[in-house]
Amino acid sequence: MRSASTRTARVVASLAGTAAVALVLAGCSGGSNGGSTGGSAITIGTTDKVTVLDPAGSYDNGSFAVMNQVFPFLMNTPYGTPDVKPDIAESAEFTAPTEYTVKLKPGLKFANGNDLTSSDVKFSFDRQLAINDENGPASLLYNLDSVAAPDDTTVVFTLKSADDQVFPQILSSPAGPIVDEDVFSATELTSDEDIVKGKAFAGQYEIASYDFNNLISYKAFAGYDGVLGKAKTDQVNVKYYADSSNLKLDIQEGNIDVAFRSLSATDIDDLKGNDKVKVVDGPGGEIRYIVFNFDTQPFGAKTPEADPAKALAVRQAVADLIDRDEIADQVYKGTYTPLYSYVPAGLTGATESLKAPYGDGNGGPDADKAKSTLAAAGITGPVELSLQYSNDHYGPSSGDEYALIKDQLESTGLFTVNLETTEWVQYSKDRTTDVYPSYQLGWFPDYSDADNYLTPFFLTENFLANHYDNPAVNDLILKQAVTTDPAERTALIEQIQDAVAADLSTVPYLQGAQVAVTGTTVEGTKDTLDASFKFRYGALTKG
Repeated sequence: MRSASTRTARVVASLAGTAAVALVLAGCSGGSNGGSTGGSAITIGTTDKVTVLDPAGSYDNGSFAVMNQVFPFLMNTPYGTPDVKPDIAESAEFTAPTEYTVKLKPGLKFANGNDLTSSDVKFSFDRQLAINDENGPASLLYNLDSVAAPDDTTVVFTLKSADDQVFPQILSSPAGPIVDEDVFSATELTSDEDIVKGKAFAGQYEIASYDFNNLISYKAFAGYDGVLGKAKTDQVNVKYYADSSNLKLDIQEGNIDVAFRSLSATDIDDLKGNDKVKVVDGPGGEIRYIVFNFDTQPFGAKTPEADPAKALAVRQAVADLIDRDEIADQVYKGTYTPLYSYVPAGLTGATESLKAPYGDGNGGPDADKAKSTLAAAGITGPVELSLQYSNDHYGPSSGDEYALIKDQLESTGLFTVNLETTEWVQYSKDRTTDVYPSYQLGWFPDYSDADNYLTPFFLTENFLANHYDNPAVNDLILKQAVTTDPAERTALIEQIQDAVAADLSTVPYLQGAQVAVTGTTVEGTKDTLDASFKFRYGALTKG
């Protein structure tokens, strides 16, 4: 009933051409001890952060990097391809226009010995919708009406709209991990401690020890029977760094085997000259953007001076003044490229919807245009804008990035920017509770389709929780997801981007690469990143 694999393969091939530079490095010697039949243990270093392990409570790259290793999925992306395939399922297909039926492999078990059946699958999706956490991925399940488990190995998803073009991919996304109904709560988030203690794992790995945002030790789960195959390395340790300079130092000293997110562009450039590490270019679809809270931004709906026209003028003026080339060159040394729309270049339907209407019309800033926009809306004095960024989630260059954005806005005399920063674990909570009038976010795609850059952001019930509500955009997003004709669907995706560009719920400004890694003693790293941009440890092996 549905086939997007050919199109998706072309998308990833296109994205490979836009990749800028790898942000992952592999060292020549490891800081881990011991060996096993699966090769020596591998140590991975990262400055990323986990928020929570419960799939219903987080929708961020750091948390999903853990979930990818330990939870099973109905659909998954094998190494080296973006195409979703049945994972712990034997088959998965549309059996009616609004009915997607999955048959599980028999005899599946969690690491704690509990049977993994269709009842757990139904439980996993039902609780996502019931909990509907503001920081969770439940918004991806907007088209899911109900889940049935007619027998132990059969799951039937009933969808609200027919011919859903992305639902199989959503089953491989952060909304898709299958959890143990005997360990997880049906109505509230389950603590990291209870998840680890309950051994509620059935992915390639289980967690052997867990020290929150300090060290996670994984061991291969012998019971995994999925499309990714058995893990090639029996033990993987992930070390979390608060400071990227310490991460770089441990790379240089051979204390870690792989560094995954994030080093500064200067550090990456420096390490390219180090013969003990390899920096490898790879495809990707990461974007950076500013989010506006429609309630609390200047002249927002719940401010004393609420005025929709003035609020829009503020967003337009910001879009007029952002100098993407300057940020890409000065801060990121070309490892990011300017982005002028909501879907990154290389994906089917990508446009440059922000280029002509804002700035000088050719991608550059235009202070006179911004001044005229504000004046036409009746704004006479400098706009006071509170702008928040995370100092530990998007790499060490975020401080320089937002200092430059502040300067770009203030140098015109049109804005006074109150620049503030918060660590990610708190940041991820604050942003959904109207604490930040405008703030930084980045996006790593869950699946390689333009829908993943539209649905989470611009539906009325969206992940950003920024009170953006355009019924026409909402309806167009729902329509494109169920449009089977490729040309018609592409046209809808383009129309959505034009409509959102007029509203400026967010202002995207950079596109970067996802990463691929090979090292002298670490093999298979590139495969872990080619799989629909998801970093997995199961393909890694150390000789």
